Amino acid sequence: MASTSPSYKGHRYPVEVISHCVWLYFRFPLSFREVEELMLQRGVIVSYETVRRWCRKFGQAYADGLRRRRPQPGDKWHLDEVFIKVNGERKYLWRAVDQDGNVLDILVQKRRDKAAARRFFRRLMKKTSAVPRVIVTDKLRSCGAAHREVMPSVEHRSHKGLNNRAENSHQPTRQRERAMKGFRSIGGAQRFLSAFSGISPHFRPRRHRMTAHEYRAEMTVRFVIWDQITGAAGRPTTA
Repeated sequence: MASTSPSYKGHRYPVEVISHCVWLYFRFPLSFREVEELMLQRGVIVSYETVRRWCRKFGQAYADGLRRRRPQPGDKWHLDEVFIKVNGERKYLWRAVDQDGNVLDILVQKRRDKAAARRFFRRLMKKTSAVPRVIVTDKLRSCGAAHREVMPSVEHRSHKGLNNRAENSHQPTRQRERAMKGFRSIGGAQRFLSAFSGISPHFRPRRHRMTAHEYRAEMTVRFVIWDQITGAAGRPTTA
């Protein structure tokens, strides 16, 4: 699906530098200062504050561009919630993935009651413009109550053992949360994780199912897609 790359008007750095810094930050457990150091090693002088502004401005745009390139979600959705620390307090990260492990949406909320589940279900259907055939959740009663209210015609399977797909998708987030030592605000957590869940999986194919040759070929294709959605492909070297 064709999409328009973000505008870089007013930025003095080439798009290749901007997109590379954003890729480094969302793909690897790096701080802004560490991205600054890596770029310095390559002869590019850019401050960590500039990297932070680029990630905040372009991260979600890049993630949205990647999502638009994906096929329609599958008809079996796995939903799960996990606690995260925000400014030292427990909050909840709601996540939905399809049967292929593609992240459909995430939402950071203060609670995991019926209202929170209902809000996530409605947001999920609006964002995907789709209704699943089956949803799979754990034994949380809030999900069952919200399901009966929001999507009563959809089959609901509630069993902890069936929901490994969603639970496994939390692992990269956990790794990054540890590296960042938690989040400072709900809004900041939502912004980061929304972009992170769109960018990080793009560069995480199921390597254990591929030969080394297949993996390199797949990653080459994914880097081409990245250049296309960021606008780095075929652009001049100056902005």
